[in-house]
Amino acid sequence: MKGNGLKSRRPDWRKYQSNLRRESSKRSLSERFSGSALGTVFFFVIIIYGVIGGPGGAAYNYQEEIPADWFPNGKYALSSDPRPSYQVIGKEDIRYLLDSSVFINIRNKTFDAVSEGQQMQVKTTLDIPLQRFLLDTVFPSPTSRYIGIVAMDPYTGRVLAMVSFDKNNAKNNSCVDRQFPAASVFKIVTAAAAVEKCGLNSDSEISYSGRKHTLYKFQIRETPRRKADNITLRESFAQSVNPVFGKIGVHYLGKTAIEQYGEAFGFNRHILFEIPLRPSTLSISDEPYQWAEVASGFNRQTTISPVHGALMTSAILNQGRLMEPILIEQIRDKNGRMLYRSRLTVLNQAVSPESSGVIKELMRATIESGTCRKFFRGYEKDPVLSRLSIGGKTGTICSENQDTRYDWFVGFAEEKEGTEKMVISIMIAHEKHIGIKSSQYARMAMREYFSNCFAKHADNQQPAERLMTVSY
Repeated sequence: MKGNGLKSRRPDWRKYQSNLRRESSKRSLSERFSGSALGTVFFFVIIIYGVIGGPGGAAYNYQEEIPADWFPNGKYALSSDPRPSYQVIGKEDIRYLLDSSVFINIRNKTFDAVSEGQQMQVKTTLDIPLQRFLLDTVFPSPTSRYIGIVAMDPYTGRVLAMVSFDKNNAKNNSCVDRQFPAASVFKIVTAAAAVEKCGLNSDSEISYSGRKHTLYKFQIRETPRRKADNITLRESFAQSVNPVFGKIGVHYLGKTAIEQYGEAFGFNRHILFEIPLRPSTLSISDEPYQWAEVASGFNRQTTISPVHGALMTSAILNQGRLMEPILIEQIRDKNGRMLYRSRLTVLNQAVSPESSGVIKELMRATIESGTCRKFFRGYEKDPVLSRLSIGGKTGTICSENQDTRYDWFVGFAEEKEGTEKMVISIMIAHEKHIGIKSSQYARMAMREYFSNCFAKHADNQQPAERLMTVSY
């Protein structure tokens, strides 16, 4: 496929019409058999065929078995319609049907589009109040070169908000741009690998010498020659201590493990999305010092997109499962026929549920005592944020010519007493002056999203409360 190495083909609208006629024939045949015992058998055979692997499949098609407790309180229960869904186009075809620029800074849940003379209605997964709030907050942005903000439902991969700013090219979607150095965001991968492969936990202590945010060769020696300090994995993650993660990369993991866990979290992999999403890059040489650079995020060669940052964080909240992202819920033609319906897809199990739980703890420490503490100060007293469990990871690094400062926040917020969750990934490329930082945007986005959620919950409860009052 253009620009991403995937093979696909343009949807053939003649074939589309042929498929509709074939679908109509199937419906007529089904109607002829209805009302008879043979018809009942035929109907269930069709259902089983569709669910197991026939054309169209079930409403959602998973790559692995989903456990019964996957969705809390049935929030994302599958469609109640038992019939196999029929769709003409696949996810990969959408990239040819629709110009990717139509997905930049959408303001409405649905929009009309035309492709090769065919009219379509596209329904997105966006949470429009959150989307519009972020759009109104981001623009204008005089101090930034790029901004990419992606909010996501961690259970499903559904994109809740996607806001892009590119100072020099309004048609570039920064949210799917993989040019941005991952910086210390990669410490999530390193920590997950250390927990799962090496048996480390949040209280495991590691010694380091020198300053926290440098990475000299003497700092990654197994036995420090200078005065050393001991620090737990929890605090080294929260404070983003480079020497600790450099030592983990060299003495605990090594080249092969870093590559394996990087791939498990989606690096160097084609991830299917409705918009072209080029793979995030991870390259490791045979030089141990370079392992330290990669493991700590102290390099510019490991790059990532904001969409991928949201997926990585989703895996931590989703018991280690890496989901395929979804932006389009469905597409219908001008007659209302279903052309496309989204399907939940688990890409792989990046880490075990137990390991993901440890990383959640590390990310919460970043908010409580680490690099995010300043920007989330007082959240425990906020009427909205105090009801949430919040975690995050920051990352900062300058461009090679020092004219741009990349500023990352990836994190999550979930109800302490409830099932609502969201993850958010924010990348800002600051220029000469530093404007609003990524952690500040994250706090505002979390507050906006959950204040709306709590308001909806209150509205849903009010009729019942009024009824109880009258009855009493």
